Amino acid sequence: MLFLQADMTAVTGDSLATPAGGDVPGKDTIFDTLVSGGWTMIPLLVLFVAALYILIERYLTIKRADRDTDQFMTTIRSYILSGNVEQAKQYCMQENSPFARMILKGINRLGSPLHDIASAIEAVGNLEVQQLEKRLGILATIAGAGPMLGFFGTVLGMIGAFSTIKGAGSAVNPGLLAGDISTAMVTTAGGLLVGVVAYLGYNYLVNLVGRVIYKMEATSTDFADLLQEPVSGHSVSK
Repeated sequence: MLFLQADMTAVTGDSLATPAGGDVPGKDTIFDTLVSGGWTMIPLLVLFVAALYILIERYLTIKRADRDTDQFMTTIRSYILSGNVEQAKQYCMQENSPFARMILKGINRLGSPLHDIASAIEAVGNLEVQQLEKRLGILATIAGAGPMLGFFGTVLGMIGAFSTIKGAGSAVNPGLLAGDISTAMVTTAGGLLVGVVAYLGYNYLVNLVGRVIYKMEATSTDFADLLQEPVSGHSVSK
């Protein structure tokens, strides 16, 4: 009997010990946690990937457009005041930036009234701004839709939990509710993550676009002032 009790004690002690390697029984991986969120995690993942793509793509596009306009306008000024209009056009085409396309439109209208030149530049500027703001509306939509979709998953999880309670009756225990509650919490966290990333990214990109728009307006004003400077006794524009 003593030997039997000793064997039982050894078996019980081994079963309570931590497994080799330090793994904790029942601890979920990140993948398991995401899967526990249910089918709503699939559209949330799609929204998250889309938000990251738009954020990176727009950032690179806007940064390419955000150039130093001081040197550009200095070169344009020297060409225009010296009468080298064709060289000014070639320089604008080589630059290939929103500022250069605006000024190129103005140079092509040289000889027209200043109001017409300014209107042409403004029209090109509006088109350039629309290109810079492309897909930002989608990013703003994701910022709002992500949390709502997450809360929708939360509601589904809580409905499942109450259904489990109803079916179990007096035999309900925390283990029966763990899956539904996990679904509710994971989808909430996923939706908030998507919303935060999209919201912060949207506002950051809007600030970058605003800086480019400010430079475009300053460039347009500088070009209008340039056209009123005398060239051999006459102004460039009428």
